[in-house]
Amino acid sequence: MNNLSSFTTLDSNLLSKPRSFGPYLHGPIHLQGPRNVVVCSVKPSIATPSPLSVSGSPNQGLSRIESLTQVSGVLGCQWGDEGKGKLVDILAQHFDIVARCQGGANAGHTIYNAEGKKFALHLVPSGILNEETLCVIGNGVVVHLPGLFKEIDGLESNGVSCKGRILVSDRAHLLFDFHQVVDGLRESELAKSFIGTTKRGIGPCYSNKVIRNGIRVSDLRYMDAFPQKLDILLSDAAARFRGFDYGPHVLKEEVEKYKRFAERLEPFIADTVLVVNEAISEKKKILVEGGQATMLDIDFGTYPFVTSSSPSAGGICTGLGIAPRVLGDLVGVVKAYTTRVGSGPFPTEILGKGGDLLRFAGQEFGTTTGRPRRCGWLDIAALRYCCQINGFSSLNLTKLDVLSDLPEIQLGVAYKKTDGTPIRSFPADLRDLEQLKVEYEVLPGWKSDISSVRNYSDLPKAARQYVERIEKLVGVPIHYIGVGPGRDALIYK
Repeated sequence: MNNLSSFTTLDSNLLSKPRSFGPYLHGPIHLQGPRNVVVCSVKPSIATPSPLSVSGSPNQGLSRIESLTQVSGVLGCQWGDEGKGKLVDILAQHFDIVARCQGGANAGHTIYNAEGKKFALHLVPSGILNEETLCVIGNGVVVHLPGLFKEIDGLESNGVSCKGRILVSDRAHLLFDFHQVVDGLRESELAKSFIGTTKRGIGPCYSNKVIRNGIRVSDLRYMDAFPQKLDILLSDAAARFRGFDYGPHVLKEEVEKYKRFAERLEPFIADTVLVVNEAISEKKKILVEGGQATMLDIDFGTYPFVTSSSPSAGGICTGLGIAPRVLGDLVGVVKAYTTRVGSGPFPTEILGKGGDLLRFAGQEFGTTTGRPRRCGWLDIAALRYCCQINGFSSLNLTKLDVLSDLPEIQLGVAYKKTDGTPIRSFPADLRDLEQLKVEYEVLPGWKSDISSVRNYSDLPKAARQYVERIEKLVGVPIHYIGVGPGRDALIYK
């Protein structure tokens, strides 16, 4: 790797030479990669600019946003935490409705208002800071009411009005505190093979939904039958887990609490299927905000180390009750590198101090749990797979500024079997993922601060080469480039 024209096969302890990465760490560090790695170079002239590779400008940014279709979506391309909330917050100024379609409070979307104040959202859609935007929590979401009210109270106390601006689907399922307890007990049972969930009760709640004994928001309107339904859920949990404490006093306390919740929630409850479809008929613009990301999809992700919903494009229709034919532009959000929280395979993970560097430079700690995220090089093979599943019309590349101090950057461009046979798609089996080799391309770094850059043409040449190489490898244009956390730290390309 001293020479970009070299081609070398290395083991996990010798992925690269010692390298110093500027002010974040003192002295050389070693970047350690996965067990099986193939490293190759790319030619210095990475890619010729495409017709889309033009300088960004405020007018071009407005043009990009206004050209988005009536029903558009923002979805994650990795294992979550890509920065979807920021893009949704920016785009929401040009949409009438922002809607969540799946997941629950396991989503953590960090956004900033015009004054730079930070807001961490989990259930409330990221369009809430835009006063004209209606925020919809769709039927595919699982709703923890104590958490929702805490978010609403926090927003209101900071001057963000929520009255009349948030609708909760009457078909959405309720997530109770006991679901969180069950989540923790389930993880404890799994011992060394634990999933690494956020312990927010998402899986147990979706489990109740699927086996058809869950409780929905609409059930809060019929409190006479509510105690019996809740007793069934709590009794099932007590029968399943020895450590689960349940008795008549628990049921009584929960019922009383949810009577109060029902009264407070009533103004927010709506038939959101009707609301959203009527809005479509009235030609209003709707932006769908995905939670988590495609590599955590219950069907397409690294099963069983996944979430319990469908964060890919298919989840939009089932989670909001809209027809596939009305869906238009889908923007995939991807970091300039890769992170993942919790257990599960991570082919391009950087182990040791190299991973620590990215973690602290990018402040990679979970919005929901505060857990340190695992960090690695951008996985093009996984990204290409996500683009195939979702049919993205464009990408938002975030946190490009985090790579600014690296002398060179790697891209995981392909997977191969141990015998060198190419792997054409993302493997379904964990054993295959653990044994595969990653083929890397090495690109030059730009070694300069880009956080104040707002026009694409003003980026260093090496940064533009990195962006354009990603475009060429995945076949999807990058229209948005994040170079910092603030609303304005976005380059339109």
